[in-house]
Amino acid sequence: MSSSQECVECRQDNVDAPHQQPAEAKAEQAPQNATSDVVVDPLNPATFIPPAPLTTPSITIEFCDRCRWQHRATWVSTELMLTFPTPTIRGITMLPLNSEETGGRFRVWLTISERPPILIWDRKVEGGFPELRILKQRIRDHIQPGKSLGHSDKKQETQETQA
Repeated sequence: MSSSQECVECRQDNVDAPHQQPAEAKAEQAPQNATSDVVVDPLNPATFIPPAPLTTPSITIEFCDRCRWQHRATWVSTELMLTFPTPTIRGITMLPLNSEETGGRFRVWLTISERPPILIWDRKVEGGFPELRILKQRIRDHIQPGKSLGHSDKKQETQETQA
């Protein structure tokens, strides 16, 4: 990515000795809010606005970090975001776990509105990791019943036709 494609803040971070600039100079360079005289300092955590609470539907992927399943969890989350883009799924949270009690865990939860989270997949209960086609179908059945998943549904349709 060339510097012309970077955002302004990224280019500023890449200049020589960016952290040696005095705080007074940073405050002078900070943009002023048009509606008030308050100086906004993008490097002052006291001025940070936290994100709004996660809206639903959302997915949480719990995984055992001791088993080194972060790569698998990342891959699953990427596939789900590609299949259910915003606003269908508002966010995916990956939750690494690292204790004796959570050893070997790989769970996928779906949260919808005011209902308690729905367990979509548990590696220990199901006897292995989710096949993405099945995982996508289970999530779809809760948030968009009847929606075609394209090639992810074709194998199931073929099996139903043969039965």
